[in-house]
Amino acid sequence: MLTGSELSGRVRGAYLAQERARAAEIGYEDPINPTYEATNAMYHRCLDFVLGELKHNAKAKVMVASHNEDTVRFTLRRMEELRLHPADHQVYFGQLLGMCDQISFPLGQAGYPVYKYVPYSPVMEVLPCLSCRVLENSSLMKGARWERQLLWLELLRRLRTGSLFRRPA
Repeated sequence: MLTGSELSGRVRGAYLAQERARAAEIGYEDPINPTYEATNAMYHRCLDFVLGELKHNAKAKVMVASHNEDTVRFTLRRMEELRLHPADHQVYFGQLLGMCDQISFPLGQAGYPVYKYVPYSPVMEVLPCLSCRVLENSSLMKGARWERQLLWLELLRRLRTGSLFRRPA
């Protein structure tokens, strides 16, 4: 099973400097797309191909492990076009625990399978992984501010309606 990161060969943007330096050092062609937008386009083309394959193979599954809201929206739109339903459990979503709950929570509430993952290793081995996630998500702080704003709006809504504590259906 491919993760969203493996789909495009590399996590989007996380290893640009290292890959370019390695290519120059060893003498092979730069393997990195020229722009972030080109990387997203390639990622979405690959994801589109995989989603199309799911339509023809009910046993196939994919995890879209992405913190990118545009990628999640793209996936949901293509799933709808291809009539891939959340209940079929062919498409899973995943994000790093503590990141992008503003994406994960609505997906879960809508019936999509969502997983949070935790890198587990000795601290010195996990730090590079976590720092790459922060680097690759330059919009992370924007997402955190948006998530905080959504939480405040929800709190205010619950206070106004007298339904401070949500009771799941």
